[in-house]
Amino acid sequence: MLSLDAPSVILAFVLTLTEMTEVVALVFALRGDSDSIQSGARGAVAGTAVVGAIAVVAGSLLISLPAHALLAGSTVVLAAFGVFLFRSTLRSYRKARQAGSAAGGPRPERQLQFAAGFTVGTIESVEAVIVLLGIAAGGQATSAVVGAVTAGVLLVAVAAVVHERIRKVKVPTLKLVGTSLLLSFASFWGAESLGVSWPYGDLALLPLFLGFLLLVRGLVQLGLRSVPPAPVETKS
Repeated sequence: MLSLDAPSVILAFVLTLTEMTEVVALVFALRGDSDSIQSGARGAVAGTAVVGAIAVVAGSLLISLPAHALLAGSTVVLAAFGVFLFRSTLRSYRKARQAGSAAGGPRPERQLQFAAGFTVGTIESVEAVIVLLGIAAGGQATSAVVGAVTAGVLLVAVAAVVHERIRKVKVPTLKLVGTSLLLSFASFWGAESLGVSWPYGDLALLPLFLGFLLLVRGLVQLGLRSVPPAPVETKS
């Protein structure tokens, strides 16, 4: 009979849900300038799978990986994609202002989307797996797996539902949120790679996101100053 330790299951569930929710949020942010989340999602799955494989084969090796180097690499990729997406965000707002349409504009390279998703999946998975390995080392490996898998299944189900709702959001707004989210994580992880300890941990991402949301929207507004509004059609 399967024996589970309730506190260990709950700890693994909450930890995995917390870390992987950030992955899902960033994958949706990567979709901001694309017709699909597939490239970013594949990257995130690949990054998570690599970390999981290392954890199974050699957990001690995973713990010894230089966290600062991983964070620095992820910062560069997310910041690059964030800048690319900002330019596309500005184009979308300009086209919406001129012609009431947000379509068009160059798409980001799928390889860059995949790379961004991969780094996101890797970073968050490393953080989660290190704690899960600690639970397993305490003799509760099965409980750790059950809690983590349950959280993963729940997230996939929620993401499927949320994805349909997100597809209905106007493109300029979606890109604005995506750009702000990417730059928030890039700043958060970049500071951590330099040894900065954020107050309240991951909760510091909330004010960072709100700050970048205001900043990006302000920059977009500045970029729109030279764009005349679309003429209003009048009935003759």
